[in-house]
This record gives sequence, C-alpha cells and structure tokens, in this order.
Amino acid sequence: MRWLAAGSERGVRAAADAALADPDTVWEECGTWESDGPAVLMDSAETGSDLGVEYPDGGMPAEAAVPLPAGRWRIRAAHTTVDQEHRVGLVQLLPVAS
Repeated sequence: MRWLAAGSERGVRAAADAALADPDTVWEECGTWESDGPAVLMDSAETGSDLGVEYPDGGMPAEAAVPLPAGRWRIRAAHTTVDQEHRVGLVQLLPVAS
C-alpha cells in the first residue's frame, strides 16, 4: 500500500504495525458501519462507479479487496508519524457485539 506513506512497502507495513502496537497511538472515533460482506478499499477522491473504469489518460483507480464478514463495525482512524520516512494513515474496523 505504497500510496499510504512514503518509503518501501515493507517500511510502510512495519510503520503500520508499530502504530497498531503503540498504546499511545491517538485514534479518532468515526462512527459505525453495517456491512453485508466483503468490501473494497478505494481512494476517497473516487466514486464507486469509477472502479474498474480506465482513466482517459490510462491507468485504473486504485482499489483493494477487503475480505470482511457481514456485521456491524466500529470505525476508528489514526494518522501518525512513525519515523522520518514513514507517516501512515490507518483505518480500523472493530466488530460491534450484537
């Protein structure tokens, strides 16, 4: 997910893991979401109807499958700088007990 931060993919993964493990990571509560199953992670500048459609100058919108079971999810986000090279934005979905 190189588009989330500068540096190598391995560095981004390590930065994300460090942020997730750090109890001092500041999380912003973003509400809840009810899903009927698998989802797609996409750039917020795109619309869902743009996915899978080639840009006029070539290339495709970035997207990633999220193998999510149906359910209700608490959403929280964090933006943190882990070191000089790696700044990450994370979105975490946590199951809400029914």
